[in-house]
Amino acid sequence: MREEGLVACKASQMRRRARHGSYCGEPSPRPANLPLGADGTHDFHAPEPGLLCVTDVTEFRLDGFKAYLSAAVDCFDGWPVCWRVSLHPDAGLALGTLGDLVAAVRPTEGRPLVLHTDGGAVYMTGERAAACAAGHAARSMSRKARSPDNARREGFFGTLKSDFFHGTDWRGVTFAEFRERLDAYIEWHGGGKPKKALGRRTPREHRAALGYAA
Repeated sequence: MREEGLVACKASQMRRRARHGSYCGEPSPRPANLPLGADGTHDFHAPEPGLLCVTDVTEFRLDGFKAYLSAAVDCFDGWPVCWRVSLHPDAGLALGTLGDLVAAVRPTEGRPLVLHTDGGAVYMTGERAAACAAGHAARSMSRKARSPDNARREGFFGTLKSDFFHGTDWRGVTFAEFRERLDAYIEWHGGGKPKKALGRRTPREHRAALGYAA
């Protein structure tokens, strides 16, 4: 490294690039922030799977293109229930993830799913509201410009980018190759990565021990 004039640094010390943002004003009334308690703190815990999930879209800048990941994470144990990867951060990407999530957790009128997001334009459309209502998913949304309101989602994406993306040379990697490698990482995150909060078990092991399908 001395010969090449290189200096080691942590990913957290690297200059931050502008983040992907999809906020486009308030085209419709903002749903209530359901995990927010009267004391001003959020409770992102759930007593069983399929009751509270967080979702969002994050951007990856690669060699010649940008890729967008839309993922839904179960707050019961951090399980990444479903995800999609696209070249376009449009409403279709978010709606596809919503459909996959509803199909996976199967909420009902008597057992609805609380789905928490930020105030991005893809989550504020009438089509999105109608799809949530049809799938028995109660919409919940962060307050404007309050990223801690979606801390559970921030934590998942932050860990993913630290483990998987930052510090890796992505030059020459195609979108198809990137998506395949990202899929493999998220599969491992749910089934192969032990978590301290789960007693050093993976989410899959944790669910199996409690008798839930994994």
